[in-house]
Amino acid sequence: MKAYHLNSHAGAGRLARADVNKPEPASGEVRIRVEAASLNYRDLITLDRAGQNELNGRVPLSDGAGVVDAIGSDVVKWRPGDRVAASFFRDWISGPFKSSYVPSSLGGNATDGMLAEYVVLPANALVAVPQHLSSVEAATLPCAGVTAFHGLVVRGGMGKGDMLLVQGTGGVALFGLQFAAALGARAIVISSSDEKLARAKALGGSILINYRDTPDWDVDLMKATHGEGASHILELGGPGTYDRSLRSVASGGKIVQVGVLTGFGPKPDLSRLQWENADIIGVTVGSLDHFTAMNRFLTEHAIHPVIDRVFGFDEVPEAYAHLRSGAHFGKVVVRL
Repeated sequence: MKAYHLNSHAGAGRLARADVNKPEPASGEVRIRVEAASLNYRDLITLDRAGQNELNGRVPLSDGAGVVDAIGSDVVKWRPGDRVAASFFRDWISGPFKSSYVPSSLGGNATDGMLAEYVVLPANALVAVPQHLSSVEAATLPCAGVTAFHGLVVRGGMGKGDMLLVQGTGGVALFGLQFAAALGARAIVISSSDEKLARAKALGGSILINYRDTPDWDVDLMKATHGEGASHILELGGPGTYDRSLRSVASGGKIVQVGVLTGFGPKPDLSRLQWENADIIGVTVGSLDHFTAMNRFLTEHAIHPVIDRVFGFDEVPEAYAHLRSGAHFGKVVVRL
């Protein structure tokens, strides 16, 4: 079979295609014929780390979906032909998070990912693909979808009448926007592109702010909400946006901290959280149970992921470059 491996070339991370043996499922395992895989910002960081001679030989990408191709002994839940997606953390099935789950993240430090024609995973690390979604759509769910659902819905308790601030129009942001619309919450969207803001409005955005034209977007946000602020903030930017998020959170509100897209830097002043009785919820994806609950939600509300562009298996480097450019609206997918 064919797969992609990470390695270092001339001091830079490189994606190398390789011909390798098709894996065989052992007891309790399932082999999946991967039909699609999607990219996340984490995958750019992982590729860059490969350039420092880390992760050489690792199969990248945490997110993928396909069809069960073969099963090992003692597997009773799945049959060949079943449509499945892999959970981001292979070992986090249910219950609270434990640091011991980190090495089991697909496409990370210690565990191969989904950018291969066939992968073998434990049977209990898979979820059924919602019937209304294609494999290309389902491949976008494991990281971005589960992150937004876990943070905003499960732990954030977002519901009707709430006000969500969404930063940008990447995968996690647009899943959050779609979940808010389905729950009857209003959404504020900030972006540097008027075109992307117009598309976000069509998905349910009600207050739209171009932060390139309005650098003090937190001031505009407070004016637009009559001084109340946002009850839920999907914090994706990191140090570049954190202080403004803190100034934008409503009394009793929740900042769902997801990303570090603008890098690591000075620590924000958290004192306002105390005076507003607000919370920060730190989220790194979620469990298989969260994934399963999200799929029920997607089915109930007939939600389809927003896909920016689909690349072929021979175009994986171009898919990475497109994601890195920041030009995307929604998810970037590779079809196998």
